[in-house]
Amino acid sequence: MNKKKLLKIGFVVLICLAIIGIVTVIGINNHVKNVGGRNIITPEEATKIYDIDCIVVLGCQVKDDGKPSDMLADRLRRGIELYNQGVAPKIIMSGDHGQKEYDEVNTMKQVAVDAGIPSNDIFMDHAGFSTYESLYRAKEIFEADKIIVVTQKYHLYRTMYIAEKLGIEAYGVNADYHTYWGQSNRDAREILARCKDFIKTIFKPEPKYLGDAIPVSGDGDITND
Repeated sequence: MNKKKLLKIGFVVLICLAIIGIVTVIGINNHVKNVGGRNIITPEEATKIYDIDCIVVLGCQVKDDGKPSDMLADRLRRGIELYNQGVAPKIIMSGDHGQKEYDEVNTMKQVAVDAGIPSNDIFMDHAGFSTYESLYRAKEIFEADKIIVVTQKYHLYRTMYIAEKLGIEAYGVNADYHTYWGQSNRDAREILARCKDFIKTIFKPEPKYLGDAIPVSGDGDITND
């Protein structure tokens, strides 16, 4: 077989592999959206669900001046509204506090306290480095089995999918009060993130940090640092 023919075969194989890869990604993305989308509800519907252990607000970027980004501010706004409507008695602020100089969770808690929520009703998950870790720790560390999760809708599909695969009864309420700059890029990255967490939920690895149980039924101030 001559070199030209080998190159042609190689090219065809690469094209076939690329097509298989694209079809696989599209299939997984659609599956995660279909499964996760079943438990996305409206704020009004959330008020009609009983015995919710807590509201979980997922972290997002905090600016250099220590203020929440627009997306995080909207997540906090929704979480505070749901708490004030009596949807759940506690809130978990789950985000990245892996470095002293970058702290999502204390910023998140402070916003809620400033809005009038008692400090002891607010738990901080300092090791919520990813959506998967936030949900895993909500169940295993904070012993929350029935939760409302707040984030933007594009993120809720994956969040609800992960929760179902981890055995958590979860309902997602969106925090889309605005249109966010760069959303098309987030939507594209989210497709790959759904594929990543689809695989991760098959194997269910432990998060980077676990630790002793901190029941969300208790006093949130125990998580203060």
